[in-house]
Amino acid sequence: MEVTLLWILCAALIVAGLAGTVLPVLPGTVLVWAGIVLGAWIDDFQRVGTTTLVVVTVLAALAWVLDYVAGLLGARRAGASRQALVGAAIGTVAGLFMGVVGVLFMPLVGAALGEYLAQKDQHRAVRVGVATWLGIMLGLLAKVVLAFIMVGLFVAALLI
Repeated sequence: MEVTLLWILCAALIVAGLAGTVLPVLPGTVLVWAGIVLGAWIDDFQRVGTTTLVVVTVLAALAWVLDYVAGLLGARRAGASRQALVGAAIGTVAGLFMGVVGVLFMPLVGAALGEYLAQKDQHRAVRVGVATWLGIMLGLLAKVVLAFIMVGLFVAALLI
């Protein structure tokens, strides 16, 4: 019975982590990683061994880095000001309280508003806002893909 509960916890961590790759409130890839490590431990690392865990850990770290760097790279590429970066961060936090639409679009609004306040140029503000948003969305997509690769490697290791 205890092992069954541990496997349920393992699955719950992975599912919560997959949800967290899209919802910034949850540390997505960290939860997926924790579920995988728990699953490996439950099985005494017999089927999910060191190599798989190292690869999954590297993928989790890469996803975490991409999550934070992608939006900044998009903003920097568009020549965003410091105020635009602060605006994107504030927009991200504000978006948490507005559901999925807020999470997806408030960073764009925050970056554009921050850039407008800094430069007083509406066209530049829109360009910076869109570039920041595209960076964030590409980072999100990469994080989701990496999380599913992590889960795929775990399931393959369990089944093979």
